[in-house]
Amino acid sequence: MNGLDLALRDAGAAAYAAYGSSADANVRYLTRFRTTDPVVYIQRMDERGMIVVPQMEHERAVRESPAAVVTRADAGYLEYIKAGESRWRATAHMIADLAAGPILVPANFPLALARELESFHPVILDEKGAVERMRAVKTPEEIEQIRSVQRAAEAAMERGIALIRTAVQKNGVLHRDGRPLTSEAVRTEMHTVLLAHGCRGVDTIVSCGPDTALPHNEGFGALLADEPIVIDIFPQNEQSGYHADMTRTVVRGEPSPEIREMFEAVRDAKALSASMIRAGAVGADLYRATVEFFRDRGYESDTRGFIHSLGHGVGLEVHEDPSLGPQGEALVAGNVVTIEPGLYYPGTGGVRLEDMGAVTETGFDRFTQYEEELTL
Repeated sequence: MNGLDLALRDAGAAAYAAYGSSADANVRYLTRFRTTDPVVYIQRMDERGMIVVPQMEHERAVRESPAAVVTRADAGYLEYIKAGESRWRATAHMIADLAAGPILVPANFPLALARELESFHPVILDEKGAVERMRAVKTPEEIEQIRSVQRAAEAAMERGIALIRTAVQKNGVLHRDGRPLTSEAVRTEMHTVLLAHGCRGVDTIVSCGPDTALPHNEGFGALLADEPIVIDIFPQNEQSGYHADMTRTVVRGEPSPEIREMFEAVRDAKALSASMIRAGAVGADLYRATVEFFRDRGYESDTRGFIHSLGHGVGLEVHEDPSLGPQGEALVAGNVVTIEPGLYYPGTGGVRLEDMGAVTETGFDRFTQYEEELTL
């Protein structure tokens, strides 16, 4: 019995239903079908899942999806539309016919659709996130797909850092080809590399100086000499949908003593965390060990210092289960997680280093092979 069947049994539901495009990670995981338009996924207890698609998508869905494929016309949707039902009502009517009983739905299920469904069958919220838990444990094939995206991430990182390494310093500003080297220019060059690898980058962080004290500041304008530059890249493969995630912090020139000390502490915290990861290790314990490590080095873990979780799962979403934060649960073999300790101090700047790898029975299979040198 798979995870979804167990969830149906525990909830007393007849079927599980999801609705969305492949931008919804759960829908993509269950259907393995790429689409910009929403589709319906239905799975009844102990049965193969079913995907309901428009007629024009039928043949492509049959080729791509392991689920049984039914058109909306065959599922009765068009008849309900012809009878004057609204789009949400007709969709709910169709799902109710296919489910034939109480329906388990994910937390992001459309409210309008859920309300219409309730007039046919009880609707039960999947509070435990059955599909998210399934997604958290990767197959060997998924692990290799993520590992390949990491190679693309490293190629893009190398391009970005090469631009910084070869930049010329003029009056405290980095220049290239006679013009200031900007966060935007580095980001564009990195995204171009990703495209050549079949991946796309969105919201890549290239922040500098005081902006690095804000962990998710995207960065803009000229990059500065002797200041920390945080580069955080989390590309997605356009074909498979899987992500990678990595961060490096560099300085072109001479870092301040404070930044150098922060870098050494973050680097050592990452190494400590990696040594502790294995199946059975508890995410919350790993987080607390990092907090204690930083405290011993003289760094806080509240409104400044170490102000975020230690890491997170990576897959069809760049942030997914499991968590390496205060509420993190036990890790299992097949989880793919990041380790990303960081320190952030307004007026001084921030330092973050991030690696990604798979949890195994005995340790951490690190995918990230890129160097972690502060000074360029």
